[in-house]
Amino acid sequence: MTFSQLVDSVNSRGPFQFLILVLLGLPILGMANHNLLQIFTAATPAHHCRPPPNASAGPWLLPLGPNGKPQPCLRFVSPPNASLPNGTRGATEPCLDGWAYNSSTGDSIVTEWDLVCDSNKLKEMAQSVFMAGTLVGGIVLGGLSDRFGRKPILSGSYLLLAASGSGAAFSRSFAIYMVLRFLCGFSIAGVTLSTVILTVEWMSTQLRAIMTVGIGYFYTTGQFILPGLAYAIPQWRWLQLTVSVPFFAFFLLSWWVPESIRWMVLSGKSLKALKILRWVAAFNGRKEEGEKLSVEELKLNLQKEISLAKANYSVADLFRTPVLRRVTFCLSLAWFSTGFAYYSLAMGVEDFGVNLYLLQVIFGGVDIPAKFITILSMSYLGRHTTEVIALLLAGASILALIFVPSDLQALRTVLAVFGKGCLSSSFSCLFLYTSELYPTVIRQTGMGMSNVLARIGSMTAPLVRITGELHPFVPNLIFGASALLGGGASLFLPETLNQPLPETIEDMETWSPSAKESKPEPEAGKDSQRIPLQPCGPDLRPS
Repeated sequence: MTFSQLVDSVNSRGPFQFLILVLLGLPILGMANHNLLQIFTAATPAHHCRPPPNASAGPWLLPLGPNGKPQPCLRFVSPPNASLPNGTRGATEPCLDGWAYNSSTGDSIVTEWDLVCDSNKLKEMAQSVFMAGTLVGGIVLGGLSDRFGRKPILSGSYLLLAASGSGAAFSRSFAIYMVLRFLCGFSIAGVTLSTVILTVEWMSTQLRAIMTVGIGYFYTTGQFILPGLAYAIPQWRWLQLTVSVPFFAFFLLSWWVPESIRWMVLSGKSLKALKILRWVAAFNGRKEEGEKLSVEELKLNLQKEISLAKANYSVADLFRTPVLRRVTFCLSLAWFSTGFAYYSLAMGVEDFGVNLYLLQVIFGGVDIPAKFITILSMSYLGRHTTEVIALLLAGASILALIFVPSDLQALRTVLAVFGKGCLSSSFSCLFLYTSELYPTVIRQTGMGMSNVLARIGSMTAPLVRITGELHPFVPNLIFGASALLGGGASLFLPETLNQPLPETIEDMETWSPSAKESKPEPEAGKDSQRIPLQPCGPDLRPS
């Protein structure tokens, strides 16, 4: 009996499965809110310069831009002569006395700290700082999770997210706000990491695919909730507080989430692991099966994992052989370009001139068919074909935005939604594809590196958006070309559909053409190990 079968004997199709689904899934609703929160809390309303304090009581004319609308960053130095043409009414100057904002749709950090004109780069920097927090958190908390367990990191991340998110709502300066948003991103990395591991290790083999997809749909549902909350709560401080306070409750509920059995046995806590397994068996109405378990049986079924845990592998092992080097390089480009292009569209909702709340609902809704189509495509066309098509179509749709005039808002919106759906498919495929490509001994290392690259992409995306000041088409050119590059790199990855799951680095060499030619055919009747269609964890994205 394998260790997975041992856990299934007390935890297969019982109520505990759905308890775990709810306990781990509910916080994911709020995690989606935090990842995309700045779409609404950093919205830039229409604005123009305030007139000087000594201005006359009459209307102060503003210089007009090429589109016939008032310049948002300039004003006349002195009261202009209205009888003269706009270009000859007098000298202009920056907005020395601040700005007047259209507050009909609420406030934001932009109106709070005047993040417009020369300071508009700080708005994008705030999102990059948040993404930097997820990057650092993924690196730091990954090691702490292996040392102290999944549950303490999960509970601590809930508490830190609740505290830092609530604190951000009371920030008195932009610098303090960015520090607290960094901590929000840091804690979200801990939530993601622990949720992925606990979901995979506690779900039964038969229900793992369904349950992991279910966890992913919690995130999708969260994207529907956010625009509704933002519409009902137009004040950014109250909105920030509303999406953060529930994590205090999630922190308390997390004490019902059991620790990873594998981690406890590998950490020498077999007696505690046995106690939890027996509690789960009783909860599922299988008390007799639980009583049959013993510490010796747990250790016996984890002998392989224990031996692998004693071996020392590092990031350098991802480049040890030619096949591994090619896989690592191509996957790195695919992960980076997916995170890079995904957040260029996800965080650029207000650029399309459509109702912000409605468009965010559409952006969230496209994930539902995208994930479903991805599952079918991976099952019948394969992982390789699915990943290549998803990234190439995403890159083409982003590049097409360059050639669509800004007044054709409907067409631009369709292209953006289609591109976002393709990138969502790419994320869903990559989670499974990466876990199948890397052998068991370095799988966690490979997944960790891929996760870091996706977060680097999501962190740099807001900064690249600033290049739009050079010319509006520059950001889309960079984002689209990146997606095409990732799709092109994916062409050189091997197919894993119905392939044996590699256990060692030497197994990877069987994918090389020369090895396949010299490899003898397997004897009839001997089945290879196959990996089922199931992601290594729920699709939670590098937030």
